[in-house]
Amino acid sequence: MSADLHKVNAAHLKRNAYLYVRQSTPRQVLENSESTKRQYALRQRAVALGWPDDRIVVIDTDLGHSGASAADREGFQKLVAEVGMGHAGLVIGLAVSRLARNSSDWHRLLEICALTNTLILDEDGLYDPAHFNDRLLLGLKGTMSEAELHVMQARMRGGLLSKARRGELQVPLPVGFLYDAQGQVMLDPDQQVQQSIRFLFESFRRLGSAGAVVKAFREGKLLFPHRPRGGPQDGELVWVKLSITQTLFVLHNPRYAGAFVFGRTRTRKTLEGSQLERLPEEQWHTLLRGAHASYISWEDYQENQRRLQDNAHALGPERRQSPPREGPALLQGLAICGLCGERMKVVYHVRGGRRVPDYLCDGRTVDDPQPVCQWIAGSQVDAAVSEVLVGLMTPVTIEMTLAVQQELQARLEEVDRLRKQQVERARYEAELAQRRYMRVDPDNRLVADTLEGRMESQAARAPASPAGI
Repeated sequence: MSADLHKVNAAHLKRNAYLYVRQSTPRQVLENSESTKRQYALRQRAVALGWPDDRIVVIDTDLGHSGASAADREGFQKLVAEVGMGHAGLVIGLAVSRLARNSSDWHRLLEICALTNTLILDEDGLYDPAHFNDRLLLGLKGTMSEAELHVMQARMRGGLLSKARRGELQVPLPVGFLYDAQGQVMLDPDQQVQQSIRFLFESFRRLGSAGAVVKAFREGKLLFPHRPRGGPQDGELVWVKLSITQTLFVLHNPRYAGAFVFGRTRTRKTLEGSQLERLPEEQWHTLLRGAHASYISWEDYQENQRRLQDNAHALGPERRQSPPREGPALLQGLAICGLCGERMKVVYHVRGGRRVPDYLCDGRTVDDPQPVCQWIAGSQVDAAVSEVLVGLMTPVTIEMTLAVQQELQARLEEVDRLRKQQVERARYEAELAQRRYMRVDPDNRLVADTLEGRMESQAARAPASPAGI
């Protein structure tokens, strides 16, 4: 301590001493309380060096934040600002690892401390960053702290990857899957959940686009299962309106094909910050097909990816392919401009109370504002195509038409079946709420009022039975 006193002068004591306290995670704050106590106890070291108690400022707003970066550490940024403005005579930290785990952040703080004549105190001693020997020692400590973080992360990452290679790593499952008592993946035992997911895949197979699947659910007034992560309903099964984001998540997720996957994304650090990058299938860390029960086959999954990729190309530079859309036009998504070779759009107008299509090519105006290539009346084109189709009608095509009609009827029956399940679930929840209310002691109004409100809300949410149910 006597050697440390020679480094402290009156200019240092006129300024504040800043005690920086940090723990890496909220769990450490709760469980490793001894480390936090040791950091707060360094306040007495500053008092022994001559700082009055009212000139010691404690910065502990970063408790529960990692020291890997200063970006999200408000307390560390405040500390650097106070040092830069010359308000600090002493910076106190239990060790370099408490102040920073990143060499760039640490050396930036050392540079500012050297310029403002600010001392640094840790559990081992007092240092003056303006002196070469002290700065060299502090630099080595910073390098060792960063290396220590790398070793810890590599060790944890290695264990995680080892379990992933064997398919034993338990990760959050998408809706439709659950872990059993032995930790094995199984299909959700709820039949309504299973049928809703299978109906989504079947709808995509028929319709060819994620947007059309969402529209089919909306037109059928069907809900889709969802298990929120976090919040008061964490892990509970809720039913929501299907969105395009949910649809794409299900279609792109290989777990629905029974495959265990790990490492489909990679995080890269750039000048703008961290960037998430999706990797192609051949670069995935782990891919174990047939790891558990599935809703579709692996071949169906790959076919879905191909169709989604084709749909994405329809909005990009290659616009010659597109899934069929709604409307009476016969060549929607099929007509190609004979002048520029781009795919033609379909626009509609009303004539005589009927929707009449026109085919428009604006291929030259996508990137370059020029007049459209051509505009063709769709009624004439569709009439010619209709004549060709009628001329090709044979008993075989008639049988195909009847088969299509039967498939349409099967779709309607499937939608009705899902609606019945929704009604059955709503009735069960309403009856369950009523039974709970009837069993409570009427004099216990604190409980009875809550159950009564829940029963009324469940009854209001129960839909009316569809016709024929």
